[in-house]
Amino acid sequence: MTDATLPAEDAKLVTLARATRARTGAAEGAAVRDLDGRTYAAATVALESLSLTALEVCVAMAIASGSRGLEAAVVLTAADGTPDLAAVHEFAGADVVVHVGDHRGTLR
Repeated sequence: MTDATLPAEDAKLVTLARATRARTGAAEGAAVRDLDGRTYAAATVALESLSLTALEVCVAMAIASGSRGLEAAVVLTAADGTPDLAAVHEFAGADVVVHVGDHRGTLR
C-alpha cells in the first residue's frame, strides 16, 4: 500500500512518524491514533538506563493520556523484519492496523 492509497488519517500517521524520526535522527519513528482520534508520535529512546522502541513510546503516551485503545499505528524503521508489536497487541488487541515502512516513509 502506498501513501496515495492509504486512508487520509493513516497517511497523517506516516507524516507524523516521518517528521518525528527526521527531527530527532532516531532509529525509528512511530505514530498511533487512538479510539478518540487523538494522535501520538514518538522516536526511539536509547539511553543506558531506558530503551524503548518508537512504537512503545507511542503506546505509553496513549495510555498515560487516558486512551482506551488504538485504531491504527505506523512504524518507520531502517531495520529489516517486523517490529515488535507486543505493546500494541497487549493494549489494543491484535486487530489494530499497523503499517510498517522504511526510514523514508515508504511502506512495505
